[in-house]
Amino acid sequence: MTMKLFEVLARIESEEDFKAFFEDLCTYAEIEKMEQRVECAQLLLGGDTYNRIIEKTDISSATLSRVSRCLRHGSGGYSRVLKNIAEGAKEAGDAD
Repeated sequence: MTMKLFEVLARIESEEDFKAFFEDLCTYAEIEKMEQRVECAQLLLGGDTYNRIIEKTDISSATLSRVSRCLRHGSGGYSRVLKNIAEGAKEAGDAD
């Protein structure tokens, strides 16, 4: 069943369509929590400490711990995607 969701997500071509799809699919609170997890993953990859991340994001220690476990022992999704985004942003900055 989840494969259908992944197939749909993979076919979305624009950020505008992605945003509209998620606004229909999820509640505002669900989107906000996902954004918070992504931010925490970025901060962990950047070397921030748990305490500093909790201060910056107001995330629960349990959720932060889960994000950290995913970074260390998960499928590698956070790391691959966020590193690719960071590298793309860095390259775009170098082009300016």
